[in-house]
Amino acid sequence: MLWSHFNDFPKFMSYVQEVTYHDDERSHWVVDVVGRHEWDAVNEHWVQDQQIGWRSTDGLENSGVVRFDKQPGGATGIHVVINYNPPAGVLGDVVEHLGAGKRFEKKLQADLDHFAEMVNEAPEGALDPTSSNYLFHDDSAAARGKTTGAQEATMGGAAS
Repeated sequence: MLWSHFNDFPKFMSYVQEVTYHDDERSHWVVDVVGRHEWDAVNEHWVQDQQIGWRSTDGLENSGVVRFDKQPGGATGIHVVINYNPPAGVLGDVVEHLGAGKRFEKKLQADLDHFAEMVNEAPEGALDPTSSNYLFHDDSAAARGKTTGAQEATMGGAAS
């Protein structure tokens, strides 16, 4: 499943700077959402071709699930639920109430729209998850040069 290739996220998501793997179940994430945040995550609640889920094991406290719903005409709907505990205690709660969460939701929706656009426009046979150069979007972290050195290594240094 294309969506489970987390190390491709910086190619189409604006705030994900790095996703590197520890093994098949655990990964390390670096994002820039109201500041730089890192965490290690473990996969959980995976149902083949239906949903993927995760929870952080250290760093920014978060968890979530992405569900895939078959739509008429062969399309797939994506439903994302993300739970997180804003960092910085009471100050983080204040920032959250000032709209940081809503800005994150809008940016996430834009990134999901970018992903759908790229998948829809990909030429026949281009959706090979082992070679996903087609995933780059102009507003992605990779295209803007905002990825980390570790992420660059997973992409073979390519950001086009």
